[in-house]
Amino acid sequence: MTMNDLDPSTSLGATLYKEVARRMLAALSAGEWKPGEAIPAEKKLSERFAVSIGTLRKAIDELVAENILIRHQGRGTYVATHNREQQLFRFFNIVRQDGVRTYPTVELVGFGHAKADKRVADKLAISRNAKVVHYTNVLTLNGEPVIVDEIYLPAAMFAGLTEQMLRERPNTLYNLYQTGFGMNVIRIDERLRGSLASVPHAALLGCAPGAPLLEMHRVAFSFNQQPIEYRLSSVNTSNYEYFAAGSQ
Repeated sequence: MTMNDLDPSTSLGATLYKEVARRMLAALSAGEWKPGEAIPAEKKLSERFAVSIGTLRKAIDELVAENILIRHQGRGTYVATHNREQQLFRFFNIVRQDGVRTYPTVELVGFGHAKADKRVADKLAISRNAKVVHYTNVLTLNGEPVIVDEIYLPAAMFAGLTEQMLRERPNTLYNLYQTGFGMNVIRIDERLRGSLASVPHAALLGCAPGAPLLEMHRVAFSFNQQPIEYRLSSVNTSNYEYFAAGSQ
């Protein structure tokens, strides 16, 4: 994507630095700057967008605050990558009731392709009956199965994703999305409600069918508000609870 100088017809009410941030997001979305790569020097970017260094820095500050870019002192500013160290619990909000946080052990227990029903299609902003990748994970915390994740991805965006890739990934799921398919999760929306354990989920969680669970509906978004993952999580809250500190 070629980025031109700022359009003087920028919508009313939008400040200049936010327009610069929007243009930078467009460049990221187009793959101009890859995960882990440094973005161009501030002087070069300020000339490209025809703004002052101060305005450019404010735009970069906004993207850093959203964990899209990362500043490394003395080295420059880089496109963020998803990994266990840098994304510690940013998208994982289940903790033991005594407050202890731990990484989950993830076991893939199902993988296949399906047609999107109305719920999945609406969440992913795709056509009903469009092809989706559907896989199921069981997450274990401190030796106890706590979460069953039913995950749906638009097959068109994840062409070539295999069960083996999920099983053998060396890092997080979102790192695989980013490095393997150019899909960078930058934010999530989650809705919570109560539910009852289905027979299959009860077997995976080691609880009785009909036991009360916490049901989480998550949509993960990439650049330009593009939904790329819908996740339905069933959580056994006997010893665990949902805790999100601050904003995503």
